[in-house]
Amino acid sequence: MLLGLGLAASAGLKTFVPLLVMAVAARFGLFGFELAGPFAWLASSGALVALSLATAAELAADKIPFVDHLLSLVGVIARPAAGALAAAAAFSHADPAIAALAGLVIGAPTALAVHSAQATTRVASTASTGGLGNPIISLVEDVAAFASALLALAAPLLVPLLLLVVGIVAWRAIAVVRGASGRARVRRRAY
Repeated sequence: MLLGLGLAASAGLKTFVPLLVMAVAARFGLFGFELAGPFAWLASSGALVALSLATAAELAADKIPFVDHLLSLVGVIARPAAGALAAAAAFSHADPAIAALAGLVIGAPTALAVHSAQATTRVASTASTGGLGNPIISLVEDVAAFASALLALAAPLLVPLLLLVVGIVAWRAIAVVRGASGRARVRRRAY
């Protein structure tokens, strides 16, 4: 369950990163991870190429102002879907109905919650930096997405701790950015 939770959280940051990390791990037998049954296709050569290209495109496009907001808009649907797929694949050795249910119950809401926090941070960053800070935030999200996916595969028991730390950091970052933009509004009113 924690593996699915960690992969879904990663999908909330970047749609294709956890799917790619999971597919590579399954393909090369990393962390003892295997995909079975209806999810084995994720470790195929075609899926690896497609996921690699999609990941590269998403990571690059997310650094471009305005395009990053379009990706965020599309992410409202795409990231929960990717989170559901990743979480379901984590249960690939279970009955397919159980895997699908796990994806819907664990994966989709987790990815949506993480994506919502990310989108809020982006809006606050855009408001306070005019969008100039967004590529830096995107780079941090890239690292966090890869790290959380790898951690979920290597040490799933640490996923709750990771989510707690990420939640606290996101909460503080939003508060700092909102505080800075609020002070800027007060200064503008003073003139």
